[in-house]
Amino acid sequence: MRQDADPGLFGPRSVTWQLHGDPVMWIAGVRALWLQALHPVAVRGVMINSSFREDPWGRLMRTANFVGTLSYGTTEAAEAAGARVRRIHRRLGVDDPELLLWVHCAEVDSYLSVARRSGIPLSDAQADRYLDEHRVSARLVGLDPETVPGSAAEFARYFEAMLPRLAAGPDARTVEDFLRRPPVKPVLVPAREVIWRRVTALAYDTLPPYAHALYGRPAPAAETVTRRLVATANLLRCVPDRLRWRLPPRHILRAMDRLGRDARPDPYALLAPDFRPDHPTSPGPDTRPDP
Repeated sequence: MRQDADPGLFGPRSVTWQLHGDPVMWIAGVRALWLQALHPVAVRGVMINSSFREDPWGRLMRTANFVGTLSYGTTEAAEAAGARVRRIHRRLGVDDPELLLWVHCAEVDSYLSVARRSGIPLSDAQADRYLDEHRVSARLVGLDPETVPGSAAEFARYFEAMLPRLAAGPDARTVEDFLRRPPVKPVLVPAREVIWRRVTALAYDTLPPYAHALYGRPAPAAETVTRRLVATANLLRCVPDRLRWRLPPRHILRAMDRLGRDARPDPYALLAPDFRPDHPTSPGPDTRPDP
């Protein structure tokens, strides 16, 4: 690995680096949308201030690009992406820490929960390390990292405290309608019915029991959902990494070009007895002004 190259915010020795290259993260991202929509104030801000209705696919891809930049981009690129997000939040008046924290926790919890249930071998210590690493990404969207949960136990306490504030209101139902039947060009309708509906249904099924209760449907058997998730994830993993990673914006391939072939993400590297995350991911506040 090239020692003089910028490893970015997390680096190849982080859990985030190994995890975020797996295709199951797309299912996790959809789960995050289901979960985020249950905070009535947060989802109202999305409805009022974002391009969700006019350009839903564009917004989803911009979010994926942001996560990819934070995960695999240079430190400069990640900090610049965070600064852009903070400017947008301030301009739209959606920089309330409580709302930002809910969106952050729902997203990170979804990534970790789906990854573990899909068969990626994360120990409890590595799961806690992953959550702690993402106090860095919380800083980039405008949160004080000291106020952000950094372990599974802290996440559990946070979600328990948030339960009284959650509801599947009208805006959540709008998000639900989109996720179940997003607008597409007529030629893509068959693909939506065959592929997308199965993906979003599986993402929904992986939600925690309280989310199923709020949406008003009984939670499916956890064992059945996990089996389906593992089977789907393994099918997605049959697509060669190099083929998937060639799709724009190619964050992983650019990172490997920058750092060398040894930087290739592999979730199963977490099984290696010598895997020890050692890249510093200090979540301390960035004192530099937004560019």
